Amino acid sequence: MKAWTITEAGKPDVLQWQDAPEPELGPSDVRVRVHAAGLNRADLLQRQGLYPAPAGASQDVPGLEYAGIVDAVGSNVQGRRPGDRVMGLIGGGAYAEQLVVHERETLTVPDTISLTDAAAIPEAFLTAYRALFLEGGLQPGGWCLIRAATSGIGIAGMQLARAFGARTLGTSRSAQRLEQVRHWGLDVAHAEEHGPLLDTVRQHTGEGVHVILDLVGGGGYLRENMECLRPEGTQVVVGLMAGREDDLNMGMLLFRRLTLRAMTMRSLPVERRIALAQLFSDRLAPFFAEGRLKPVVDTVLPFNQAREAHQRMESGEHTGKIVLSTEA
Repeated sequence: MKAWTITEAGKPDVLQWQDAPEPELGPSDVRVRVHAAGLNRADLLQRQGLYPAPAGASQDVPGLEYAGIVDAVGSNVQGRRPGDRVMGLIGGGAYAEQLVVHERETLTVPDTISLTDAAAIPEAFLTAYRALFLEGGLQPGGWCLIRAATSGIGIAGMQLARAFGARTLGTSRSAQRLEQVRHWGLDVAHAEEHGPLLDTVRQHTGEGVHVILDLVGGGGYLRENMECLRPEGTQVVVGLMAGREDDLNMGMLLFRRLTLRAMTMRSLPVERRIALAQLFSDRLAPFFAEGRLKPVVDTVLPFNQAREAHQRMESGEHTGKIVLSTEA
Protein backbone atom coordinates (compact mmCIF):
# COMPACT_ATOMS: atom_id res chain seq x y z
CA MET A 1 0.00 0.00 0.00
CA LYS A 2 0.98 3.67 -0.13
CA ALA A 3 0.93 6.28 2.62
CA TRP A 4 1.97 9.85 3.29
CA THR A 5 5.24 9.30 5.15
CA ILE A 6 7.30 11.71 7.25
CA THR A 7 10.80 11.32 5.78
CA GLU A 8 12.42 13.67 8.32
CA ALA A 9 11.32 16.35 10.76
CA GLY A 10 10.50 19.58 9.01
CA LYS A 11 8.12 21.57 6.85
CA PRO A 12 5.18 20.08 4.89
CA ASP A 13 7.41 19.10 1.97
CA VAL A 14 8.96 16.32 4.10
CA LEU A 15 5.69 14.41 3.57
CA GLN A 16 6.17 11.90 0.76
CA TRP A 17 3.59 9.60 -0.88
CA GLN A 18 5.43 6.30 -0.93
CA ASP A 19 5.22 2.58 -0.30
CA ALA A 20 4.56 1.54 3.29
CA PRO A 21 4.22 -1.88 4.98
CA GLU A 22 0.73 -3.31 4.86
CA PRO A 23 -0.75 -3.61 8.38
CA GLU A 24 -1.24 -7.13 9.68
CA LEU A 25 -4.80 -8.27 10.37
CA GLY A 26 -5.26 -9.84 13.81
CA PRO A 27 -8.12 -12.18 14.77
CA SER A 28 -10.16 -9.36 16.38
CA ASP A 29 -9.22 -6.70 13.83
CA VAL A 30 -10.79 -5.20 10.75
CA ARG A 31 -8.98 -3.74 7.77
CA VAL A 32 -10.33 -0.42 6.56
CA ARG A 33 -9.88 1.03 3.11
CA VAL A 34 -9.40 4.71 3.96
CA HIS A 35 -11.60 7.18 2.07
CA ALA A 36 -10.93 10.27 4.18
CA ALA A 37 -8.67 11.50 6.98
CA GLY A 38 -9.26 14.48 9.24
CA LEU A 39 -6.35 16.79 10.03
CA ASN A 40 -5.36 17.60 13.59
CA ARG A 41 -2.69 19.79 15.12
CA ALA A 42 -0.99 16.64 16.40
CA ASP A 43 -0.27 15.73 12.75
CA LEU A 44 1.69 18.95 12.30
CA LEU A 45 3.60 18.45 15.53
CA GLN A 46 4.46 14.87 14.61
CA ARG A 47 5.74 16.06 11.23
CA GLN A 48 7.88 18.66 13.00
CA GLY A 49 9.36 16.05 15.33
CA LEU A 50 7.67 17.55 18.40
CA TYR A 51 4.98 14.95 19.16
CA PRO A 52 5.97 11.30 18.62
CA ALA A 53 3.21 8.79 18.08
CA PRO A 54 2.42 6.53 21.05
CA ALA A 55 3.84 3.03 21.25
CA GLY A 56 2.17 0.69 18.79
CA ALA A 57 1.11 3.46 16.41
CA SER A 58 2.80 4.43 13.17
CA GLN A 59 5.78 6.68 13.88
CA ASP A 60 6.17 8.03 10.36
CA VAL A 61 2.62 8.03 8.93
CA PRO A 62 0.49 10.75 10.58
CA GLY A 63 -3.28 10.88 10.94
CA LEU A 64 -5.48 10.42 14.01
CA GLU A 65 -8.93 10.09 12.49
CA TYR A 66 -10.28 8.27 9.49
CA ALA A 67 -13.41 7.18 7.66
CA GLY A 68 -13.66 4.34 5.21
CA ILE A 69 -15.01 0.93 4.24
CA VAL A 70 -14.21 -2.36 5.95
CA ASP A 71 -12.70 -4.67 3.34
CA ALA A 72 -11.44 -7.57 5.51
CA VAL A 73 -12.15 -8.97 8.98
CA GLY A 74 -10.22 -11.21 11.38
CA SER A 75 -11.28 -14.74 12.24
CA ASN A 76 -12.84 -13.73 15.60
CA VAL A 77 -14.67 -10.61 14.43
CA GLN A 78 -18.40 -10.71 15.16
CA GLY A 79 -19.70 -7.15 14.91
CA ARG A 80 -18.28 -6.03 11.56
CA ARG A 81 -18.36 -7.31 8.00
CA PRO A 82 -16.86 -6.20 4.68
CA GLY A 83 -18.72 -3.23 3.27
CA ASP A 84 -19.44 -1.56 6.61
CA ARG A 85 -18.90 2.21 6.66
CA VAL A 86 -16.79 3.05 9.70
CA MET A 87 -14.83 5.90 11.23
CA GLY A 88 -12.58 6.17 14.24
CA LEU A 89 -9.76 7.68 16.25
CA ILE A 90 -6.30 6.08 16.25
CA GLY A 91 -2.79 6.88 17.48
CA GLY A 92 -1.44 7.46 13.97
CA GLY A 93 -1.42 6.07 10.45
CA ALA A 94 -4.63 7.47 8.91
CA TYR A 95 -2.83 9.15 5.97
CA ALA A 96 -2.70 5.78 4.22
CA GLU A 97 -4.63 3.67 1.76
CA GLN A 98 -5.57 1.23 4.51
CA LEU A 99 -5.31 0.68 8.24
CA VAL A 100 -6.08 -2.06 10.75
CA VAL A 101 -7.90 -1.55 14.06
CA HIS A 102 -9.72 -3.61 16.67
CA GLU A 103 -13.31 -4.11 15.50
CA ARG A 104 -14.76 -2.60 18.70
CA GLU A 105 -12.83 0.66 18.24
CA THR A 106 -14.69 1.44 15.05
CA LEU A 107 -17.69 3.76 14.96
CA THR A 108 -20.56 3.29 12.54
CA VAL A 109 -20.90 6.17 10.08
CA PRO A 110 -24.52 7.43 10.18
CA ASP A 111 -26.44 6.83 6.94
CA THR A 112 -27.01 10.55 6.46
CA ILE A 113 -23.30 11.47 6.61
CA SER A 114 -20.74 11.08 3.82
CA LEU A 115 -17.41 9.42 4.47
CA THR A 116 -15.67 12.74 3.85
CA ASP A 117 -17.73 14.49 6.53
CA ALA A 118 -17.43 11.47 8.84
CA ALA A 119 -13.66 11.96 9.02
CA ALA A 120 -14.35 15.24 10.83
CA ILE A 121 -16.31 13.59 13.65
CA PRO A 122 -14.26 11.24 15.90
CA GLU A 123 -11.47 13.43 17.27
CA ALA A 124 -13.47 16.63 17.66
CA PHE A 125 -16.61 15.21 19.20
CA LEU A 126 -15.08 12.50 21.38
CA THR A 127 -12.47 14.93 22.71
CA ALA A 128 -15.01 17.65 23.44
CA TYR A 129 -17.49 15.24 25.04
CA ARG A 130 -14.87 13.64 27.25
CA ALA A 131 -13.44 17.03 28.31
CA LEU A 132 -16.74 18.76 29.07
CA PHE A 133 -18.85 15.96 30.53
CA LEU A 134 -16.58 13.13 31.70
CA GLU A 135 -13.57 15.11 32.96
CA GLY A 136 -15.29 18.45 33.58
CA GLY A 137 -18.60 17.20 34.93
CA LEU A 138 -20.67 19.77 33.02
CA GLN A 139 -24.37 19.55 33.90
CA PRO A 140 -27.54 20.82 32.17
CA GLY A 141 -27.86 24.55 32.78
CA GLY A 142 -24.15 24.89 33.55
CA TRP A 143 -21.77 27.30 31.87
CA CYS A 144 -18.66 26.25 29.98
CA LEU A 145 -15.92 28.48 28.62
CA ILE A 146 -14.43 27.26 25.35
CA ARG A 147 -11.05 28.76 24.59
CA ALA A 148 -10.37 28.60 20.85
CA ALA A 149 -14.07 28.29 20.06
CA THR A 150 -13.55 28.38 16.28
CA SER A 151 -11.45 25.20 16.25
CA GLY A 152 -12.92 21.83 15.32
CA ILE A 153 -13.02 20.74 18.96
CA GLY A 154 -14.42 24.12 20.01
CA ILE A 155 -17.31 23.93 17.52
CA ALA A 156 -18.01 20.33 18.58
CA GLY A 157 -18.05 21.49 22.20
CA MET A 158 -20.65 24.17 21.43
CA GLN A 159 -22.91 21.67 19.71
CA LEU A 160 -22.58 19.15 22.53
CA ALA A 161 -23.26 21.74 25.22
CA ARG A 162 -26.42 22.84 23.41
CA ALA A 163 -27.56 19.25 22.83
CA PHE A 164 -27.18 18.41 26.53
CA GLY A 165 -28.71 21.62 27.84
CA ALA A 166 -25.61 23.57 28.93
CA ARG A 167 -24.55 27.11 28.02
CA THR A 168 -21.39 28.30 26.26
CA LEU A 169 -19.06 31.27 26.26
CA GLY A 170 -16.44 31.07 23.52
CA THR A 171 -13.25 32.99 22.85
CA SER A 172 -11.19 33.82 19.78
CA ARG A 173 -8.82 36.51 18.63
CA SER A 174 -11.34 37.40 15.90
CA ALA A 175 -14.86 38.67 16.54
CA GLN A 176 -15.70 37.98 12.89
CA ARG A 177 -14.78 34.29 13.18
CA LEU A 178 -16.85 33.99 16.37
CA GLU A 179 -19.86 35.33 14.52
CA GLN A 180 -19.32 32.68 11.84
CA VAL A 181 -19.70 29.88 14.40
CA ARG A 182 -22.34 31.40 16.66
CA HIS A 183 -25.17 29.38 15.10
CA TRP A 184 -23.51 26.12 16.23
CA GLY A 185 -24.52 26.83 19.81
CA LEU A 186 -22.43 29.75 21.04
CA ASP A 187 -24.41 31.72 23.62
CA VAL A 188 -21.80 34.41 24.37
CA ALA A 189 -18.86 35.41 22.17
CA HIS A 190 -15.73 37.13 23.46
CA ALA A 191 -12.91 38.37 21.24
CA GLU A 192 -9.76 39.99 22.59
CA GLU A 193 -10.95 43.37 21.29
CA HIS A 194 -13.96 43.17 23.65
CA GLY A 195 -11.81 43.87 26.72
CA PRO A 196 -11.05 41.70 29.77
CA LEU A 197 -12.47 38.19 29.51
CA LEU A 198 -13.29 38.14 33.22
CA ASP A 199 -15.69 41.08 32.81
CA THR A 200 -17.62 39.21 30.10
CA VAL A 201 -17.70 36.02 32.17
CA ARG A 202 -19.04 37.76 35.27
CA GLN A 203 -21.58 39.76 33.30
CA HIS A 204 -23.20 36.64 31.87
CA THR A 205 -22.55 33.93 34.48
CA GLY A 206 -22.39 35.70 37.82
CA GLU A 207 -19.89 33.66 39.83
CA GLY A 208 -18.06 32.27 36.81
CA VAL A 209 -18.15 29.22 34.58
CA HIS A 210 -18.39 25.63 35.80
CA VAL A 211 -16.02 24.12 33.23
CA ILE A 212 -13.32 25.41 30.89
CA LEU A 213 -12.47 23.48 27.74
CA ASP A 214 -8.98 24.82 27.12
CA LEU A 215 -7.15 24.34 23.84
CA VAL A 216 -4.91 27.36 24.37
CA GLY A 217 -2.71 26.08 27.20
CA GLY A 218 0.10 28.18 28.70
CA GLY A 219 1.60 31.44 27.61
CA GLY A 220 0.12 33.45 30.49
CA TYR A 221 -3.51 32.36 30.15
CA LEU A 222 -3.73 30.09 33.19
CA ARG A 223 -4.38 32.76 35.81
CA GLU A 224 -7.08 34.36 33.66
CA ASN A 225 -8.75 30.98 33.24
CA MET A 226 -8.71 30.28 36.97
CA GLU A 227 -10.24 33.69 37.66
CA CYS A 228 -13.08 32.85 35.26
CA LEU A 229 -13.97 29.63 37.12
CA ARG A 230 -16.53 29.68 39.89
CA PRO A 231 -15.54 28.01 43.18
CA GLU A 232 -15.10 24.25 42.67
CA GLY A 233 -14.94 24.76 38.91
CA THR A 234 -12.81 22.62 36.62
CA GLN A 235 -10.40 23.50 33.84
CA VAL A 236 -9.66 20.70 31.36
CA VAL A 237 -6.55 21.24 29.25
CA VAL A 238 -6.60 19.47 25.89
CA GLY A 239 -4.28 21.68 23.82
CA LEU A 240 -1.20 23.87 24.10
CA MET A 241 -1.50 26.27 21.17
CA ALA A 242 -0.13 29.20 23.20
CA GLY A 243 2.75 27.27 24.77
CA ARG A 244 3.65 24.72 27.42
CA GLU A 245 4.88 27.01 30.19
CA ASP A 246 2.82 29.09 32.65
CA ASP A 247 2.70 30.10 36.33
CA LEU A 248 0.30 28.37 38.70
CA ASN A 249 -1.16 30.26 41.65
CA MET A 250 -1.48 27.46 44.18
CA GLY A 251 -3.34 29.74 46.60
CA MET A 252 -6.10 30.44 44.10
CA LEU A 253 -6.29 26.76 43.26
CA LEU A 254 -6.56 25.76 46.92
CA PHE A 255 -8.75 28.45 48.43
CA ARG A 256 -11.30 28.41 45.60
CA ARG A 257 -11.21 24.58 45.51
CA LEU A 258 -10.54 24.50 41.78
CA THR A 259 -9.65 21.44 39.74
CA LEU A 260 -7.05 21.48 36.99
CA ARG A 261 -7.15 18.43 34.71
CA ALA A 262 -5.34 17.48 31.53
CA MET A 263 -6.18 14.85 28.95
CA THR A 264 -5.10 13.48 25.60
CA MET A 265 -6.91 11.07 23.31
CA ARG A 266 -4.00 9.85 21.22
CA SER A 267 -2.22 7.74 23.81
CA LEU A 268 -5.27 5.98 25.27
CA PRO A 269 -4.93 2.19 25.53
CA VAL A 270 -7.20 0.08 23.35
CA GLU A 271 -9.53 -0.67 26.29
CA ARG A 272 -10.25 3.04 26.77
CA ARG A 273 -10.76 3.58 23.04
CA ILE A 274 -13.26 0.72 22.97
CA ALA A 275 -15.11 2.22 25.94
CA LEU A 276 -15.29 5.60 24.19
CA ALA A 277 -16.56 3.94 21.03
CA GLN A 278 -19.37 2.36 23.04
CA LEU A 279 -20.12 5.69 24.67
CA PHE A 280 -20.32 7.33 21.24
CA SER A 281 -22.79 4.69 20.05
CA ASP A 282 -24.95 5.05 23.15
CA ARG A 283 -24.95 8.81 23.72
CA LEU A 284 -23.85 10.68 20.60
CA ALA A 285 -24.82 8.60 17.57
CA PRO A 286 -28.56 9.26 18.08
CA PHE A 287 -27.92 13.02 17.95
CA PHE A 288 -26.06 12.65 14.65
CA ALA A 289 -28.88 10.50 13.26
CA GLU A 290 -31.38 13.23 14.22
CA GLY A 291 -29.22 16.02 12.79
CA ARG A 292 -28.72 17.67 16.19
CA LEU A 293 -24.97 17.15 15.93
CA LYS A 294 -23.15 17.78 12.65
CA PRO A 295 -19.51 17.64 11.54
CA VAL A 296 -18.20 21.05 10.52
CA VAL A 297 -15.78 20.89 7.59
CA ASP A 298 -13.88 23.99 6.51
CA THR A 299 -11.89 22.55 3.61
CA VAL A 300 -11.83 19.28 1.67
CA LEU A 301 -8.68 18.56 -0.33
CA PRO A 302 -7.80 15.54 -2.47
CA PHE A 303 -5.86 12.86 -0.63
CA ASN A 304 -2.83 13.65 -2.77
CA GLN A 305 -2.64 17.20 -1.32
CA ALA A 306 -1.55 16.42 2.23
CA ARG A 307 1.21 19.04 2.09
CA GLU A 308 -1.26 21.75 1.03
CA ALA A 309 -3.61 20.66 3.83
CA HIS A 310 -0.83 21.06 6.38
CA GLN A 311 -0.03 24.50 5.02
CA ARG A 312 -3.66 25.57 5.38
CA MET A 313 -3.82 24.34 8.96
CA GLU A 314 -0.60 26.16 9.81
CA SER A 315 -2.06 29.40 8.42
CA GLY A 316 -4.73 29.33 11.13
CA GLU A 317 -7.36 30.65 8.76
CA HIS A 318 -9.68 27.66 8.86
CA THR A 319 -12.92 27.41 10.85
CA GLY A 320 -13.77 23.79 11.54
CA LYS A 321 -11.99 20.74 10.16
CA ILE A 322 -9.69 20.21 7.20
CA VAL A 323 -10.20 16.82 5.55
CA LEU A 324 -8.22 14.83 3.00
CA SER A 325 -10.56 12.77 0.83
CA THR A 326 -10.23 10.30 -2.02
CA GLU A 327 -13.63 11.58 -3.17
CA ALA A 328 -12.48 15.20 -3.63
